[in-house]
Formats: sequence, C-alpha cells, structure tokens
Amino acid sequence: MTSLNRVVMARRSRQWIHGLNPQKLEAFEISGSWGKQFAFQNYTQAWQRQLDICCGPLLDEHGEVRQFDLILANQVWEHLDRPYEATLNVLEMLRPGGYFWLAVPFFIPFHAAPQDCSRWTARGLKNLLSECGFDPTGIKAEQWGNRHAAQRNLELDWPPTYDPETDELENDPDFPICAWALARKSIL
Repeated sequence: MTSLNRVVMARRSRQWIHGLNPQKLEAFEISGSWGKQFAFQNYTQAWQRQLDICCGPLLDEHGEVRQFDLILANQVWEHLDRPYEATLNVLEMLRPGGYFWLAVPFFIPFHAAPQDCSRWTARGLKNLLSECGFDPTGIKAEQWGNRHAAQRNLELDWPPTYDPETDELENDPDFPICAWALARKSIL
C-alpha cells in the first residue's frame, strides 16, 4: 500500500539520495525505516524509545557524539515537541559536508503518534534548517499537493491509498500536502 501523500516526495527524495552516492555514506535514520531501500555503506536506525532526538544527539559507548554522512527523518519532525532543538542535535551528529533529509506533512489530518505538534511548507523547512545553522545555499526544499489530494485526505479511511488510475500527481502550490528538504552541513 502506497500513500497518495508520499508518492511524489518519495520519488524526488530517492533521486536526491541516489545523487549522493549512497554506497559511500554512513547513514542514520531517526524513527523510521525508509532508508532501508538504499545500499548505504552503513545504515543505523533508532526509534523514539531508543533516542529522543529533542534531548540530545546519539552517543557512542564512550559518550562521544556519533557522526554520520546522512541523517534521515521521514514523517517524524511533526511529532516532536522541540523540533528546533532536535535539528540542532542532528547538525551536531553530521560530519562536515554531511546531509540531513527530512520529510513532513502539511495538509493532513491530526495524527497523535504519540503527539502531533507542527506542520511545515518547503519554505518553512528551509527557514527551520537555516535558523539551526545549515547554510541556506546548501538547502533544497520542495513541496507537493493538489486539491484532489487535499480532498482525499478528508476521507474517513486515512491515509489515502494511491490509485494511479484516479489520483492526479500534478502539483498545485496552493495546496501543499507534504514538504521535504535536503540540507548540507558546512564543510568548515
């Protein structure tokens, strides 16, 4: 089952990540398994009960901050009480020149798992990432949605399953359903 809300985001994001040569990257995923589809050099994941990214970065057995080339967060940031603090912790976990990819909803129903706190557009993600220390020139951010998808998100059976026969994937910037970004940490 593929969610209508994630079709375009997943396609574009896979292109971005494949462009980074994933086989050469040590990747870390926060509360998800979306990254398992890539042939990373090394892939680690931690769920909320293992790591509260709002409280601090991932540490190794010696108490040192673990470092990665790429950190992934798919549909996580909207659930965080302190997304700004979490983003600062991600920045600390990235090696110089490393990347942070995140995807978030905008126009979808409230879904407390365990809580539902915020929504972002592509511009909002770029602002958050810039304010946390990522160079604005090293941030790509996009969003997707349309009126049809917005209506599908009001159905009782949620999230809407993508039907290629009836679901339109054209983008209408006035109806963002989701947003995603890839930000690069400064090399210096």
